[in-house]
Amino acid sequence: MPLPQTNGLVPAVFLDRDGTLIEDNGSLRRPTEVVFFAATIPALRRLQERFRLFIVTNQSAVAKGEVTLDEANQVNAHVVERLCEQGVQIRAVYCCPHQRADNCACIKPKPFFLEHAAREHGLDLRRSFVIGDHPHDVELARNVGATGVYVLTGHGLKHRAELRGDEVVTADVAATADWILTADGSTGRESFVGKGAPRPMEARMRTKGARNRIKVSERSDTIQQDEKESLKT
Repeated sequence: MPLPQTNGLVPAVFLDRDGTLIEDNGSLRRPTEVVFFAATIPALRRLQERFRLFIVTNQSAVAKGEVTLDEANQVNAHVVERLCEQGVQIRAVYCCPHQRADNCACIKPKPFFLEHAAREHGLDLRRSFVIGDHPHDVELARNVGATGVYVLTGHGLKHRAELRGDEVVTADVAATADWILTADGSTGRESFVGKGAPRPMEARMRTKGARNRIKVSERSDTIQQDEKESLKT
């Protein structure tokens, strides 16, 4: 099914990694440590019929010396490859290797990576979604005019009290896919969002080459380095 276009632009879903797609087991150093949630692959298969899919992840463990940049990229590559094997195409992985004290340009909720993705992939950010288990994921959505969806997996329950109160809250990525596809489908996302910020909601818990995409993950660091150089001038 061709993706819906508006003025030649297509919508996207930006996905957090740890606690959203895979279990948050701390600072991952090896692909063997990756454990996907059971809901992840079926949900992404459904979403990709209407959206381009991207992963945006903060990996501050790199800056802290707990994980090397190469190890972080290997884990990201493994996630992309596993999803590819199951018929899910991740267009790019954007990884911030800094910690918040570094005041970098790319850490979530700063919009650097989403704005770059929009330029490179022809995306309509206002018709796009951001999914994650941290308040900064839904704040990232606000910063680009997208819609954020907060999931209660990972650290979602722990940080839920930090939410502003007008967020869409769902049990997991499967419930999020249900909500997004309903909002974006027959009822029309525009008519729903046009009523103002969505009310908080609880959704019931439901019981081509990967090599090119690996390079995108590495390129994210190059993009960030270019940005840092430009900020110095």
